[in-house]
Amino acid sequence: MGLKSTHYLILLPLCFLPLLGCSPNQRAVESRPFYQKEVATETHGRKTWFDRVVEVDPGGLDVQLADDYEEHAPATIAVLPFTDKGTAQYTIDKIPFTFRNKQERDQWAWTDAQRLRKAFVAYFSEREFHVVNPIAVDAVLKEHGINNDDDLNKVSVLKLGKWLNCDAVMYGTVDHYDAYYFALVSGYVVGVSSRMVSTHDGETLMRSTGSRYSLDVMPAVDMQDILINSAESLLQLRDVELARAEEEVARELVIRIPPSETLRSEIASDAVRKAREADEEDEAAAHPGLKQFATMETRVLPPPSANERQFLDAVAIGDQPVDDARQHPKTASSWYPAEQRFVSYSSHPQH
Repeated sequence: MGLKSTHYLILLPLCFLPLLGCSPNQRAVESRPFYQKEVATETHGRKTWFDRVVEVDPGGLDVQLADDYEEHAPATIAVLPFTDKGTAQYTIDKIPFTFRNKQERDQWAWTDAQRLRKAFVAYFSEREFHVVNPIAVDAVLKEHGINNDDDLNKVSVLKLGKWLNCDAVMYGTVDHYDAYYFALVSGYVVGVSSRMVSTHDGETLMRSTGSRYSLDVMPAVDMQDILINSAESLLQLRDVELARAEEEVARELVIRIPPSETLRSEIASDAVRKAREADEEDEAAAHPGLKQFATMETRVLPPPSANERQFLDAVAIGDQPVDDARQHPKTASSWYPAEQRFVSYSSHPQH
C-alpha cells in the first residue's frame, strides 16, 4: 500500500466527524407551549375502508346520536353491567368446544360482558366525561337487590341517576363473542349493542350496534403451503387477539361520539372556579382577620314593630326612652328575644 493510500485511510474517518456533531441527541431542544389545537382527533384510531380491507374486517358500527346531544352531553356517565346473550360456551364456527355447567356459564357470561364493559369505561375515561367507577356502580345495584338484566330494566333511569349521582347511564349487550377457523382464515368477532340514556329526562342520547373482527388470512397456492398456513392460522385464536377485538369495538364506538364543546367549556369553567376558591381559602387561612371581613354578609332585618316605630319616633323628636330592665337605650336589638344570637361583623378575629 502506497503512502497516498495510507493518507486516504487516515483522512476518510475525519470526513464523518461533522456528521457526528449533528447527532439528534445533541441538537437544541425546542420549548413548545401547551394547549395547542389537537389534530386528527376524529380519525386517529378509527378504521378506514382501507384498514378494513387490509385487516379483513367486514364488521361495521352504526352510531346514532340525539339531535340535541351537543347541548345535553352528560358530564358524568355510569356504565351499567353488560349482559351476554350468548351460550357462554367456547365455540369455534358455532361448534361448542366446552361443556360448562350452569354456574360456569354464569361466570363466563359475566366475564365476557365485563371485558366489554371495562373497555368502554377505559375509552370513555379518555374523553371529556367523568365515569363512575364500575365497582361503585355494582355495589349500589347489589345493595338494591338488582341481580340480572331483568331487575335492572325495571328500575327507572331517573332513580339510577339519583343512586349513582350521574347524568346518564349506559346499557350494553354482548351480541357476538365467537371464534372462527376456516383453514387459512381464523380469528374472533365481537359485537355489542348499547344505548346511553339521560337520567334527567329519560332521553336516549346515543344508541349503537355493530361488531369488529380480528381475523388473519394466510393465502397459499400449493398443498404444502395450505397445510403449513392452516396450522399457523390457529395462532390467531390466542386470547390476546380476543382482547384486541374487544378494545377495538369499544374504541371505534366511543370515537364516533363527537366531543361536546358546551360540556368541555363547563368542565373548564368549573375547574377554574374551584381552583380560585382554593386559592382564596389559602389566602384566608394565612390572614384570618381578612377571612372574616371578606365573608361578611348583610343581614336583612324584618320590618320594625310597633314598639320599634315608637322608639324611632321618639328619637326623631329627641325623647329617647330607656328600657329600665336592660338599662340601655331601646335600640332595635332590644326588641328581639334574649336567647337569639347575631352574627358579628367585626373584622377582628373572634376568641
